[in-house]
Amino acid sequence: MTGKPVIQAFFDEPTNTISYLVGDPATGKAAVIDPVLDYDHNSGEVDTRSVRAILESAARDGWTIVWALETHAHADHLSGSPYIKAKTGARIGIGEHIKDVQRIFRPVFNATDLKTDGSDFDHLFVDGERFRIGELEAEVLYTPGHTPACVTYLIDDAAFVGDTLFMPDFGTARADFPGGDARALYRSIKRVLSLPAETRLFMCHDYKAPGRTEYAWETTVAAERAANVHVREGVSEDEFVEMRTKRDATLAAPRLLLPSIQVNIRAGRFPPADANGVHYLTIPVKLKGGAEAGA
Repeated sequence: MTGKPVIQAFFDEPTNTISYLVGDPATGKAAVIDPVLDYDHNSGEVDTRSVRAILESAARDGWTIVWALETHAHADHLSGSPYIKAKTGARIGIGEHIKDVQRIFRPVFNATDLKTDGSDFDHLFVDGERFRIGELEAEVLYTPGHTPACVTYLIDDAAFVGDTLFMPDFGTARADFPGGDARALYRSIKRVLSLPAETRLFMCHDYKAPGRTEYAWETTVAAERAANVHVREGVSEDEFVEMRTKRDATLAAPRLLLPSIQVNIRAGRFPPADANGVHYLTIPVKLKGGAEAGA
């Protein structure tokens, strides 16, 4: 390693998402992790203000963005990675198990255009793979459970954990999405928490746990081991799975679940436009009880 990464966080309050600009001071090369595309669910309007803020900050500070990195196919915001790629030439990377997520959701949305080989992305990372951001060495840790495709990016002493973990007072990610697995999540968390105690952990979301007045998204392995309300030291795998399963059964679907998934499994692009030039998102309709179509 040649130096510590320079890390700047960008918080998007409508989706409670934190995106990161991670730069190598030796070369000026940088990566963006989990960028947000602004989407108004009521109007269907899309804006790039959040991702433009990252690009403008990078330009002011002289960073050259070479990677747009996704920790997983998000269910709560649309990806801004294609906009970053269009403006900078950056490559879009995600874990190789995005192929599993594509196979799960292709029939859900009848997405006949969607290939399930991950080729919408520029690079699919395998577990343990190392790559460079300038002279910074990054390592990919496969951390499934929240989704089958989740990865953590370890860059020097900083780990970007996606939705796997939250701040110690908020706990852990849900595991009830298709392909999710509470046991896999527990083991992934333990893998992250086996990193050195001083490793800095950067969350993808924060929702201000009860009693906390400010948003927060940076903690350490030591703090999570000692105080995470779901997986602090002494909590067994079976105890965690029981808690997580009961808790997940009470949670509503994220507001942007359906738009987000069908865009993000395409590396952030929208479904192909219809003959009228308009892009449409699919909303599957499920009839419950005695409901009848057309009622």
